[in-house]
Amino acid sequence: MANYDPDRRKVLSALCHGACFFSSTVFAVGIPIVILVLTDDPVVKANAKEALNFQISIFIWGIISILLAILLIGFVMFFILLIFSFIAPIIAIVSVLSNPDRRYRYDGIFHFL
Repeated sequence: MANYDPDRRKVLSALCHGACFFSSTVFAVGIPIVILVLTDDPVVKANAKEALNFQISIFIWGIISILLAILLIGFVMFFILLIFSFIAPIIAIVSVLSNPDRRYRYDGIFHFL
């Protein structure tokens, strides 16, 4: 089993999850993709995949809430989604910084990767 630098693991994992704050830009998806391609650390790769799954899921839930806004329940769902998309990455960053040897998994998202 290879030894990976825990500080590098912390930074790259936190960067993957922190990229979620650039949700309306290419960086939100681009940063985790670049890290996924360039690293050989399995924990960092898992965190990059999870960050990508989070972004894809937020996009899908956003489309659903916009469609449901016609029925007026989408506005509530969109508000909840907005709060979730802000708080969940913060929890993920704290988790990967406090325990760099474990990947973080978001609750309530689709897992494509």
